[in-house]
Amino acid sequence: MKIAVLLGGTSAERDVSITTGMAIAKALQASGHTVEALDCAYGDRKIDFESSAASVIKATPPDIEQEKAKLDRNIFKTVDYLIAHKFDIAFIALHGGYGENGQLQAVLELSRIPYTGSNSLASAIGMDKHLSKLMFLSAGVPTAPWYHARRHQPLERAEVKKLGLPLVVKPNAQGSTVGLSIINNWDDLDAALATAYRYSDSVLLEQFVPGRELTVTVLGEEVLPVVEIIPESGFYDYESKYQSGRTRYVTPAELPEDLTAEIQAATLRGFQAIGCSGYARIDFRLREDRQYFCLEVNTLPGMTPTSLVPKAAKARGIEFPELMERIIRMGMGD
Repeated sequence: MKIAVLLGGTSAERDVSITTGMAIAKALQASGHTVEALDCAYGDRKIDFESSAASVIKATPPDIEQEKAKLDRNIFKTVDYLIAHKFDIAFIALHGGYGENGQLQAVLELSRIPYTGSNSLASAIGMDKHLSKLMFLSAGVPTAPWYHARRHQPLERAEVKKLGLPLVVKPNAQGSTVGLSIINNWDDLDAALATAYRYSDSVLLEQFVPGRELTVTVLGEEVLPVVEIIPESGFYDYESKYQSGRTRYVTPAELPEDLTAEIQAATLRGFQAIGCSGYARIDFRLREDRQYFCLEVNTLPGMTPTSLVPKAAKARGIEFPELMERIIRMGMGD
């Protein structure tokens, strides 16, 4: 097949996307496909995915606001290129922004170009943490109590304080823990809000759940083994996610069989409630009393050397090239 891997983009997760896309492109080419990697931030600029991606992801996310003046940001140019060069499918390796919030998916749908991952509506819901949590509750999937703040509306501080401390403050439409703060003092609330508002026009303030960090991948209709994430720093932040050696992963997670089955069933319900298709990853926190809480869904999870979906797939006996083939086949409707 002739496959375009769409990567880069203009979100704060740009570096992660480039590394993800290069890994995907290499695997697909090694499997015999004709592959081009296109940086959507520049419309139709090709990326040399044979080069090393080891140094692409820095310890902190890029300050994308400073870069935007140099970026084209014209996804229509990308789609025009796909049409003109008759690609069979687009493998979306973008994270955050228009690549994950349904906008690119909508343009591809209107252009009748097959693509990988969830459709435009599911992508939009999945990117909106507030909407996702409402959908989780409707499906009987526990999620931590929260307050949804909007930039131009007064903050109901009395309601926020009911959530207690510590408090998680994060952008409502952003991934990779970019813009996230955990505060232990109410005096730090305004600074945390300012940080989160740099990345989103609305902010989620969420009750902190102490305990273990778990994540579960759905591939098609199959729920893969639960992965436990144990960051060296105690907090799974941007650096812990993407810098090698900063986090330990246990796959499958060491949990009682009945609890594993319960969390996997909740994952599938959450996946279906959002309307996801193809593949996605759902994150949880697990307390000592066995109560678990769903944090969010990732409709375009990373495929970097430290990413979680490939780890879960490998635990099920699915190597990275086969994982890519399955995702492609699902995108083609096979």
